[in-house]
Amino acid sequence: MNHPNPWGQSPPIFGPGSHSRFDGLIANGVIVEGKLHAILNEAEAADIFPEALLIEMGVPKHAILRCLSDRYHLPFVEFSESFLLTETLASRLDLERLKQRLWFPLRVVDRQADVVVGFPEDAALDAEIKTALQVEKLNKCIALPPDITRIIEHNQDANPHYPASAGRTALARVRNALAKMRTLLAFHRTSLAKGRTGLAMMRTGLSFSAIALVLLQVFGIGFALIPDALLLVVGLALTVEGLRWYLPIRPVARQMPSYNPTESTFGSSFLEHGIVDGKMLYARHDPIEGADTLRIGWNRLSPIMKRRFLAIDRTDHAEERTALASYRSAMAKARTGLAFMRTGIALIGLGIALVRQFPTSGWVISYVTFILLGATMTLEGLHWYVPGRRAGNEGLKLIRKKHQRRSIWDFMFSAWRDPISAGELPTALFIKESHSPGIWGTTGLALERTLIAERRNVKARLRTILARSRTGMAFIRTGVKIFSVGMGLLVYFGLSNITWMTCYACLMVMGLIFIIDGFRWHLPAERIKESFPYCSWDMEIQFPDYAQPTLSWKKVVFSRYDL
Repeated sequence: MNHPNPWGQSPPIFGPGSHSRFDGLIANGVIVEGKLHAILNEAEAADIFPEALLIEMGVPKHAILRCLSDRYHLPFVEFSESFLLTETLASRLDLERLKQRLWFPLRVVDRQADVVVGFPEDAALDAEIKTALQVEKLNKCIALPPDITRIIEHNQDANPHYPASAGRTALARVRNALAKMRTLLAFHRTSLAKGRTGLAMMRTGLSFSAIALVLLQVFGIGFALIPDALLLVVGLALTVEGLRWYLPIRPVARQMPSYNPTESTFGSSFLEHGIVDGKMLYARHDPIEGADTLRIGWNRLSPIMKRRFLAIDRTDHAEERTALASYRSAMAKARTGLAFMRTGIALIGLGIALVRQFPTSGWVISYVTFILLGATMTLEGLHWYVPGRRAGNEGLKLIRKKHQRRSIWDFMFSAWRDPISAGELPTALFIKESHSPGIWGTTGLALERTLIAERRNVKARLRTILARSRTGMAFIRTGVKIFSVGMGLLVYFGLSNITWMTCYACLMVMGLIFIIDGFRWHLPAERIKESFPYCSWDMEIQFPDYAQPTLSWKKVVFSRYDL
């Protein structure tokens, strides 16, 4: 794998006499002069580190290190996970700048520092290091540029060639932000449920009020006035109370956030976030060169590199859950819009019935008001319904796409994957008494957390399917309401007026469309639901104890008979 050169134009290594850095390879018989200069010229033309290209061409790494060590009379070091910055130094240094300038501090004591450098003869770099570390003396050792980059990336908690935003801490911040959004979406869904309850109260109140008005029209002022008045008062009280529940929800629903998922790439890219103009934005970093090759060699990765990949996987899982929560929230908003439509249709039907039954009444203005108010509510409901319908289709598309993709478990375990090549076999395992207990060590816990995250995603997909099923049922209820209003008016008033008959027929057709669409949502969701592994009557919950194997975790079972 070629390592790009971060110095930009005219790096010091390609300056005058830079090729002489590797003359020791010729003197030691490691490589002939012509081949060496050809490789160095190729590296300069491609703007990559010549050390990386030399190793790629078969030159032993230790031969290059000894060559540079002899030239500069400095000891050499290689990458090691033991090279770690102290918290104090980490807070003072810009690690991205260190990657550009290719140096790393090993120790700072008594105004002197031990540092690893890639270019020992760079006086400007020496001055920069002394200023950054606030020391007077430098004890330098040399390392290959790719190794220095890996040391710095290790301290950034990022895998080789990944930027600092792919570190586990940065990814944890992304997951926290996504969790915050999911909490906010849950708040919106609860608010919308309260709004739908308010609309149900409104419909009940309007029904009571309509019955009272009809009785008043039929029997006039007489012995039935007191129960009519009580029914009217109760209806108006329920209507007002329903409005008090519903109206505050409208501005909340308009401010509901949404999340459009990016395309996950199994660890070769990762999710980033940032605030732009006061708004949190998420974007996927471009795929990292060589990351696919690194991931394929999973069995040869160090434990910490595995944990970094698993952190990227958990962030991708968190993104999927957030997107599904966004789709569920949009469908909840659609169901609230449909409830609003049902209330509006009830008002329209009531107004039309009263206008046709009592055309000369002094209350006709109020009846027309019912029709206009119902039409306004129906249009408002349609405005909420359309985005929810689109979200339901997008959510189903995302679920099907994720269901068809291979998961990390398909990748890791040979029973579900292609035969393992010799290059993928793990390195020799050396066990010492001081080592952590196998799979239940830190990397094993990261695997367990990732497995739990994937299970949560499966359950999130199920919840989204159930939300789609509920939304389909809401379509059906709305369609039945619209069809019933049209059919009832048609049966009661007959076919005497072609204009009114056309209006009733349109209501019936509109109702049938909603009913058919509802079954198209509900029935497939029911079939998909049965294929999920979490649809039993009994529910079993494990209480995780990450210090113990999963089999020893305590469990509690909730049965339908306990409810």
